Amino acid sequence: MERDKYSEDEVEEDEDSKMEETSSKRMEGGSSQQRSCQVDFCSTNLNYAKPYHRRHKVCEFHAKAASVVLQGLEQRFCQQCSRFHALSEFDDSKRSCRRRLAGHNERRRKSTYES
Repeated sequence: MERDKYSEDEVEEDEDSKMEETSSKRMEGGSSQQRSCQVDFCSTNLNYAKPYHRRHKVCEFHAKAASVVLQGLEQRFCQQCSRFHALSEFDDSKRSCRRRLAGHNERRRKSTYES
């Protein structure tokens, strides 16, 4: 009978505020789920890692590694794209893929012409 004291709108507002509280806690890092690096066989806990590494689901070690095994393929983390690419998309030991490097170099060339 206590429910009769409140109008339906008040009850819905109360339920909405409870949902907002729980979702905001999750976004603040209150998640009980353990986040780990996406590289095969890496179980590094990312809950206490830097926000960049949590956002891209890669531990600091594998973000800087020359090659990693991801989904059974040898890949490297691209600093420009923040994604893993096949090793063939990189020049030598560079950490940015050719496509992004080409765009970067083109922008640099344009600024030197304008000067």
